Amino acid sequence: MPVKIPDTLPAAQTLTAENIFIMTDNRAAAQDIRPLKIAVFNLMPTKIATETQLLRLLGNTPLQVEVTLLRTASYEPKNTDKEHLVEFYKTFDEIKDQSFDGLIITGAPVEHMDFEEVTYWDELTKIMDWADKNVFSTFYICWAAQAALYYHYGIKKHPLNQKMFGVFEHKRLSRTHKLLRGFDDVFYAPHSRHTAVDVEDVMKHEELEVLSTSDEAGLYLAASNDGTRVFAMGHSEYDPRTLETEYLRDKGLGKDIKVPCNYYPNDDETQPPCVRWRSHSNLLFANWLNYFVYQETPYNIETIGSENQKKRSRS
Repeated sequence: MPVKIPDTLPAAQTLTAENIFIMTDNRAAAQDIRPLKIAVFNLMPTKIATETQLLRLLGNTPLQVEVTLLRTASYEPKNTDKEHLVEFYKTFDEIKDQSFDGLIITGAPVEHMDFEEVTYWDELTKIMDWADKNVFSTFYICWAAQAALYYHYGIKKHPLNQKMFGVFEHKRLSRTHKLLRGFDDVFYAPHSRHTAVDVEDVMKHEELEVLSTSDEAGLYLAASNDGTRVFAMGHSEYDPRTLETEYLRDKGLGKDIKVPCNYYPNDDETQPPCVRWRSHSNLLFANWLNYFVYQETPYNIETIGSENQKKRSRS
């Protein structure tokens, strides 16, 4: 949570210059508090594992969060019991008249297909359009990040010669961006994907900012200048054994899959994985939830659409 100090305290200017978040007396007195409404559009086949990973991160803050799980209506998931989906998930039609403070859209195992060939592409684009008017900030993960960059900005993905698979070193490119507050200069994050988006293609758009890249994995974090869209090309939400599960699955199917990079000590798959991304993962989601949602979203959630228009006009 932010440090609350008097408006005129000399430390205020120093802390602000150091990118430390503070809250002045005037702002604190005017602030109303209510639970945050966060929707999660879960496109991963391992829905229960993914929802657990994301809820763990959303729950690791002092903020009160109400989560709504969303599933596709145009595609019937095959790897999750229908009873689970019916009991815990809603479709877009059930929530389209509501507003949310935040939305997370996960990755999906459809990278080899053109976006328009994906069964639920039309449904996804409707949700992305709806989010611009009904969600204060949307967090796109992996394939969803590629899909959003393509749909909103025309930025294309391209296939990789070899799957980007493992835990990679990343660089922080900004010392003042709110999403990166508290980040080390170098940190780690998992990737598991067959396609990529070129950093140069993102940098051509003035309304986007590249926040983190990797010499090996390429683009990792980017965001729109108005904060309504955040893009993460990796899977910082992954549990310690998620990459291992994917590796053993593909190996068992006879696929040409290499040991995940920088994952097992000395690449020895008989050893427990070396987990080096969890602190970054918690900080990434906490920063998004705090600075991009909680600190900015209107108390009257029904005014989110007009507030987003104001943000875009200022950016």
